[in-house]
Amino acid sequence: MSQTEPTQLLLQSNKSDAMQVRSRDGDKIGSVLTLMVNKRTGQTIYAVLTIGGFLGMGKAYYPIPFSLLQFDPVNDTYIVTIDRRVLEGGPSWASNAPTFDQAYADRVSKYYDVASEDLSVA
Repeated sequence: MSQTEPTQLLLQSNKSDAMQVRSRDGDKIGSVLTLMVNKRTGQTIYAVLTIGGFLGMGKAYYPIPFSLLQFDPVNDTYIVTIDRRVLEGGPSWASNAPTFDQAYADRVSKYYDVASEDLSVA
């Protein structure tokens, strides 16, 4: 990556798609489509990654717990801490995003073996 501007620690959610995601080996995996933030706490709980595709066709979207990403300040990118094959076998969609309710959140958490987030409103 050519650094023309200094790395900024805060990421605007409407610019998250500019954040590259790489494997632990440095291979490009995709980018962050969006960050899912808990309205109550303000914490980022999930990142939805875009993987694959060419000219907007054939992309797949993978929600992963944000805790499975590590920030690399030198390259201003995220590193996925799990194997790419595990990621590509996880919950995903191609065109119609699922309702990210408690059942879907539990499915994602169970797949990645992380604690489930309580998404109840009350």
